[in-house]
Amino acid sequence: MPHHLYLVRHGEQLDAEHGMPDGPLSPRGRRQAELLAERLGGIPFDNAWHSPLQRAAETAKIIAAKMPALNPEPSALLFDCVPSGPAPETPKVYDPFFGSVTEAEIEAGSAQMADAVVEFLRSHREDRHDLLITHNFVIAWFVREVLGAPAWRWVSINQANCGLTVLTQKSGRPWSLVTHNDLAHLPPELRTGLPEPYSL
Repeated sequence: MPHHLYLVRHGEQLDAEHGMPDGPLSPRGRRQAELLAERLGGIPFDNAWHSPLQRAAETAKIIAAKMPALNPEPSALLFDCVPSGPAPETPKVYDPFFGSVTEAEIEAGSAQMADAVVEFLRSHREDRHDLLITHNFVIAWFVREVLGAPAWRWVSINQANCGLTVLTQKSGRPWSLVTHNDLAHLPPELRTGLPEPYSL
């Protein structure tokens, strides 16, 4: 029986451009979450988890309001984190980013994501639909993991605010990437969170 994992990045954070580490959703972020909830409305979710950070918790609350049967729970495995450090083959363009991250942050993020992979990508015998509301880097790590890409490649995989990524595992098969960063539910003016050159 297939196991479907729906990965969602939180809505746009208020004042994120001012370097705030966490905070409430912006009005645009709330609208993103509402439209995403409508998009997900027909899916028979079995479970939902969200990062404990405010921007993800608020996104989960808005989605759950449209789906009364859904009761998202916080999970420390979904915190925003840096999943790994640079490798010798990591392009130099990423040096400034990694230069601003401490070894302790990388160590903590690596341990967190190792546990998250074990928890959320384990095989199940029953048909399941699970929702994870989390952060850009966390989703990038899951995508890199199921594709078997080198560890550093997560840094090159980006998700927009309230973009939808779906992973599926059928019995006896490896995980597959069904869709990545799907934004069909968001009009162009609500598509935020991607690096500037790639904004849609």
